[in-house]
Amino acid sequence: MSDQTPAAPGRPAAFFDLDKTIIARSSTVALTSTLIAEGMLRRRTVLKSAYAQAAYQFVSSGQIQSERLRQLLGGIVAGWDASRLAGLARDRLAAKVWPQVFDEAAELIQSHRDAGRDVVIVSASGRELVEPIGAMLGADHCLATRLEVKNGRYTGQAEFFNYGPAKVEAMTALAERHGYDLARSFAYSDSITDLPMLEAVGHPAVVNPSRALRRIAVERGWQVVRFAAPGPVRTENRRLALSGAALLVGPVLVVVTATLVGRRLRGRRLRGR
Repeated sequence: MSDQTPAAPGRPAAFFDLDKTIIARSSTVALTSTLIAEGMLRRRTVLKSAYAQAAYQFVSSGQIQSERLRQLLGGIVAGWDASRLAGLARDRLAAKVWPQVFDEAAELIQSHRDAGRDVVIVSASGRELVEPIGAMLGADHCLATRLEVKNGRYTGQAEFFNYGPAKVEAMTALAERHGYDLARSFAYSDSITDLPMLEAVGHPAVVNPSRALRRIAVERGWQVVRFAAPGPVRTENRRLALSGAALLVGPVLVVVTATLVGRRLRGRRLRGR
């Protein structure tokens, strides 16, 4: 997935969100119990993060929400040993992630490649996680969050937080380098926070959308697709990815976990009224 050779101008590309678009669940939730068992993450921290996330999870993607997420993530991962986290992810995450890939997503990616279009994964997760998954699926490029590491540990800062409107910035920069025509390109996402990403291309599609996102898609005439339960990924380089890719979970691990926990707790409170 080299960014060195410019492509011919005007080509369309296909941009895919990762979690719940290519993968049925979060690609990072599977590691939460391991981090707790290893003493890197406390249950109290997960619950605290859950309530913080639940307080604004329904707010549209914007600068305030993005900054809150950035601060929340930074406070959690600051000081973590990057190599230790990489080892835990490599050893314990892969077997749980790959079975979660939607068959339809894998087939759709392959169909874009067969049509001569480059495939780009655009995710808020850390690039250390996203890039090996992209290689497994045959993606040409990955756009992801870049975490700052100093002296082998996370500083709590993100060099680039690839979330909301920032995804469009990354897509635009990549398009300029490789000659993609965004007006002819495709984008797929399940999340209303990716509305800017969907609006940036000529052929947006929503995948298993929420009610709010589906309403927008119907109003604008966008494609609405449904992916069923995932099965085995059938790509030529799957075995290579499983045996050789070193996975590092991105900073959205706790945010995604917090969202799920927050929803469950909120549901319990509502049922108890």
